[in-house]
Amino acid sequence: MSGEYDLQRFLAAQEGVYDDALAQLRGGAMCSDQMDFIFPRLTDDRDGETDLYAIASLDEARAYLAFPTLGGRYRECVEALSWLSDETPAMVFGDHDAKKLHSSLTLFAEATAEPLLRAMLTVWFDNRADEDTMARLDLIP
Repeated sequence: MSGEYDLQRFLAAQEGVYDDALAQLRGGAMCSDQMDFIFPRLTDDRDGETDLYAIASLDEARAYLAFPTLGGRYRECVEALSWLSDETPAMVFGDHDAKKLHSSLTLFAEATAEPLLRAMLTVWFDNRADEDTMARLDLIP
């Protein structure tokens, strides 16, 4: 299944930078350059641009989580967020990247029933899914 979605592109992007990204996240910050391949989001083909690290569907998001290295790293990064619950997403990520995080958490929470992902939506975004992501998933009108 991972070959079907070319998940290797994420491993290649994370090569040599993942440990630093996780350390930054645990320290209460995140490098904007790493956001797209650490917290991938649903593709937004409305703008006509192709994002190399965009996820095209819930099935691809499920494959990402099922891929041992990628799924483990995503969960590890989300778990690191739980230690930053006194901060706001904008404080850790800045406004633009906080929106990216919201979109990513929404996508992966919809792809799985994992309590960790839903809990982070609750803690960081008042239990609200990202409406734009939900609309693109055709889960809201």
